[in-house]
Amino acid sequence: MTLTVFNSLTHRQEPFTPIAAGKIRMYCCGITVYDYCHLGHGRTCLVWDVVRRYLKWRGYDVQYVQNFTDIDDKILKRAQDEGVTMENVSERFIAAYFEDMDRLGVQKADAYPRATHTLDGIQRLVSQLESKGYAYPANGDVYYSVRKFPEYGKLSGRKLEDLKAGASGRVEETDPDAAKKRDPFDFALWKAAKPDEPAYPSPWGEGRPGWHIECSAMVKEQLGDTIDIHVGGGDLMFPHHENEIAQSEAANGHPLANYWLHNGMVKIDGEKMSKSLGNFITLRDLLDKVEPMVVRLFILQAHYRKPLDFTDEGLDAARNGWKTLKEGLLFKDHYGQQLGWDKNPPQQSDEQIQQRFAEIVDDDFNFAGGLAILFELAKELRKEGNLLVHQGKTEATADELAVKWHTLSELANVFGLIPDEEETSTPLEEEGTLSDEEIESLLEQRAAARKAKNFAEADRIRDELQDHGINLIDQPGGKTRWHR
Repeated sequence: MTLTVFNSLTHRQEPFTPIAAGKIRMYCCGITVYDYCHLGHGRTCLVWDVVRRYLKWRGYDVQYVQNFTDIDDKILKRAQDEGVTMENVSERFIAAYFEDMDRLGVQKADAYPRATHTLDGIQRLVSQLESKGYAYPANGDVYYSVRKFPEYGKLSGRKLEDLKAGASGRVEETDPDAAKKRDPFDFALWKAAKPDEPAYPSPWGEGRPGWHIECSAMVKEQLGDTIDIHVGGGDLMFPHHENEIAQSEAANGHPLANYWLHNGMVKIDGEKMSKSLGNFITLRDLLDKVEPMVVRLFILQAHYRKPLDFTDEGLDAARNGWKTLKEGLLFKDHYGQQLGWDKNPPQQSDEQIQQRFAEIVDDDFNFAGGLAILFELAKELRKEGNLLVHQGKTEATADELAVKWHTLSELANVFGLIPDEEETSTPLEEEGTLSDEEIESLLEQRAAARKAKNFAEADRIRDELQDHGINLIDQPGGKTRWHR
């Protein structure tokens, strides 16, 4: 089995080979902390969380770093609007980030560097670029000379001669710094201090770093000159990741990352998510209404590189899917004692299923294909559970079912699809809202209604029981079996 990934740098899918055997250094461009995380942030963080989980399951030692951008114009504007410090805004929304990601089940990175904690490394990198002729000072600012880096555009496929000022998003028509730049395509590495803004001492005077240089410095400081995998949202490919490459490779003389992976954007009912359209969804608002595992499943059912269209229909499908998976994952809690697992708990997975799962997901992290295997296992377990309830026995042996359940649990953990503790600890007989005595009483009323040929009342009682999660099996002779 060989893991292959779509490398944005080479624009093709290719076998993955780490720099050091068995080890992966991975960096994710994190969020700018000026507001609550939206659904797009949730997708980015969740996708790379599962990629990391899968790589670890495949046996790699993964060192995973995700940054926080805590110096930015948007952070400064919010601080000014609220009459507080930039640090106050950053700390508040970093705390909110961890709250949201904990609810979504995103595991913590190994390190969370911040721009404000990397100022020395940023200034060293700018100085290197200046000494090598890739950067130049201009009235307190320092700019990167894009045309000095011949490979500029190799990630995004864009060429400078094809970019038009004011139309590409790369150069604005009214660039306030245009007079300082030698070329309109040059970008800021260091920005001179402005009145009423935080500033830091530097060889070029008081100021603050540009956005792109922050990530270059944090990658170098945390993981070294060249890393295995650099990931982030597709909207960062240009200019942010393109500029990272230009900075880091010019300064260090080595590739910044061997593999660049990008996840697709989120749409709401086919429209781009934006506050102006009124379809902006914060992650915490969504998690207040929708079970976190349903959100995880919804996101993972689409290929990570494709756009994700957030619709009510898609969310309903994810709800139903999670219900199926959860039934399988709770099989041990519901039936384990009856099968004798309390004395001999299941501890072995099916190697053939593990191999089939790996072959599918190894194809550029085909999570949807991997989930199909989980659904197969969950449905098999549900069928066996129904047989146990209806007939008092299963088709498969207790040992065979133990292997199926253990395999499902192991692979579900790769996706972070885990029932919460309350669900896991709830015995089957407590899941309905009716007690056994109440159910038997309703069944007696239903039997009386059927005997009196009052079928409407009998159907009403059946529907009431179904609303409480109670299924009925009418048998010959007028007897009725039930199960939750």
